[in-house]
Amino acid sequence: MAEHREFFYRRLHSLLGVIPIGIFLVQHLVVNHFAVYGEESFNKAAGFMHDLPFRLVLETFIIFLPILFHAILGVYIVFVTKSNTKRYGFFRNWMFYLQRVTGVITFVFIAWHVWETRVQIGMGNEELNYSLMENILSNPVMFWFYILGVISTTFHFANGLWSFMVSWGIAQSPRSQKIVTYATLLIFLAVSYIGVRALIQFAYGA
Repeated sequence: MAEHREFFYRRLHSLLGVIPIGIFLVQHLVVNHFAVYGEESFNKAAGFMHDLPFRLVLETFIIFLPILFHAILGVYIVFVTKSNTKRYGFFRNWMFYLQRVTGVITFVFIAWHVWETRVQIGMGNEELNYSLMENILSNPVMFWFYILGVISTTFHFANGLWSFMVSWGIAQSPRSQKIVTYATLLIFLAVSYIGVRALIQFAYGA
């Protein structure tokens, strides 16, 4: 019975990493990328998302609770799963190892990012606008922290997408898994570019 429960939790963990968390990640980075087109463009895009009907309900049940469940179970998996990269130095074993490492980094990064932005806005200490991220990223330490956080998050999402495709039976043959590997690599590079490009714009206006 316990094995079936753990199997269900792990499947749910995998699914939530793609839907809705992965979709939200891409949407969030795309909204941030509007900064590249100027302060006014970002403020309009961010304001549109902020003013959506039932925003608090959507944030709670589609974003925060799935992320919390995914993060808690993910940390548990990190501590109970043994890495075998030293004995079996295959590509997928290293991807498995990096998935766990980036999961921890992503967890810390998201917690800090939410504290600096969503929580501060909710407490009335900050406003949701271009200047919020500009001020945060003007600190070189925070800029590189955000670079590391975004790249870790996008890698975790893209590599997790590969695991999702395999564990859910979508990519079973070696050929299909190789195709998915290349596809998720392209997704990682594309989404990372979108996220990092926005950070550079906020920090340097270039």
